[in-house]
Amino acid sequence: MKSRHRLKGISLFDVINTFLVVLITFMIAYPLYFCVIASFSDPTQVGAGKTLLWIKDFSLEAYRNIVKESRLWVGYRNTIIYTVLGTLYNLVLTIPLAYVMTKQRMPFHNAISWFFFLTMYVSGGMIPSYLLMKDLKLIDSPLAMIVGAGVNCYNMIVARQYFAASISQDIYEAAYVDGASELKCFTRIALPLAKPIIAVLTLYYGVGHWNSYYNGLLYIYKAKYYPLQLVLRDILISNQTITIDAAGDVESMKQMMANAHAAEGMKYAIIFIASAPLLIIYPFLQKYFEKGVMIGAVKG
Repeated sequence: MKSRHRLKGISLFDVINTFLVVLITFMIAYPLYFCVIASFSDPTQVGAGKTLLWIKDFSLEAYRNIVKESRLWVGYRNTIIYTVLGTLYNLVLTIPLAYVMTKQRMPFHNAISWFFFLTMYVSGGMIPSYLLMKDLKLIDSPLAMIVGAGVNCYNMIVARQYFAASISQDIYEAAYVDGASELKCFTRIALPLAKPIIAVLTLYYGVGHWNSYYNGLLYIYKAKYYPLQLVLRDILISNQTITIDAAGDVESMKQMMANAHAAEGMKYAIIFIASAPLLIIYPFLQKYFEKGVMIGAVKG
């Protein structure tokens, strides 16, 4: 009887909603799952399309080929430095700015707000940005990857909403009565209560720096300063070049096929290696992330 009542309580909307959620989850999760099983499978099996569901002929050949690349570790080192310092730089600028923008009594508050909002819709473009970096002497410098962009306006708005909605103004008023300055209110009240939004922005900015490819391609010329994404691109291109060169000789067709399969396996291993650090870090920030993204979702 209980099962019948439960079935009667399930609506068509619930069925469709559950189906769509499962379908979307599968569409998001399967590509990463496929990269993992393909990277640990024999490259020949991957090339033959036999690794759709599970690992075929377990092999570490793709990872052995990648480990031999000294450029990979240089790229990892550079990207870790760019991500840590760049994220810290972004937070140091974004959090205080978001706090200040909650103060309606600040002179020219509306004008300054519109100044920042305008940057969300009208950007300088590639050439002006390059000329700015050139005038600042940041071309082919690691600083271009760190201080290239200070504040993301969307992230600033999210942080401002957190300070405005999640921290009671009565706390500030009590601090003002006790003689606290704005700086002390920020450092002693707002900042300690801002752990959720700091975690959210750390994730946002960190992912942006970790996946940064365009800035490195535009501003960095020396290989010793390359971020991980540029290094991975070079590794893939070099392996494809070997395959093309081998194709010119009829006698080396087997070698060409082996190189093609090896390049295919390396491609999936590279994707997994580039994604793994973010997948490892996210669970530690998840509880703060869930709280931070719900800012303003419930009133009252």
